[in-house]
Amino acid sequence: MDKPFASGPAELFTRIDDYSVSNAAAAASEGIVLTTLDKAVNWARKNSIWPMTFGLACCAIEMMSMSASRFDIARFGAEVFRGSPRQSDLMIIAGRVSNKMAPVIRHLYQQMPEPKWVISMGACATSTGVFNNYALIPVNQIIPVDVFVPGCPPRPEQLIYALMMLQDKIQGASGTVRQVLNLA
Repeated sequence: MDKPFASGPAELFTRIDDYSVSNAAAAASEGIVLTTLDKAVNWARKNSIWPMTFGLACCAIEMMSMSASRFDIARFGAEVFRGSPRQSDLMIIAGRVSNKMAPVIRHLYQQMPEPKWVISMGACATSTGVFNNYALIPVNQIIPVDVFVPGCPPRPEQLIYALMMLQDKIQGASGTVRQVLNLA
């Protein structure tokens, strides 16, 4: 602060939180990082997402190519596709969902451990797309969806962007430690 708006010593007009910023900068220069336990747990969660292999139609090809070397989701910590819902925390619904498949999706979702997230990939999964008939149902009528990916079929870049949006959502979650300790 160069000039205070009123007369008097400049220390009277400095912000209260300037000291915490300078202390944090001094601690960082010493090699000490200050954070909350919520932020640390959320950071670990967002960088170790394990999606479940669950492709229903043509969008599954784009989901598979997302994990290939050209797009490489390993840099986002999501390269370990699991075949079991008990080992995964992200379900990517890639393709159209029929009325016969809806109970299976709900059952698999219920088998996933907490915390769990869902990405609806493609126009068919989101709103039944061009196949708008009695046999199909949108995913959000079966299970809660965190991120919707538009397109028919969506490109792998779109799914990677959806994964990044989910990571932002996970990082911004509050009350994580209370949930982990069953205090919420």
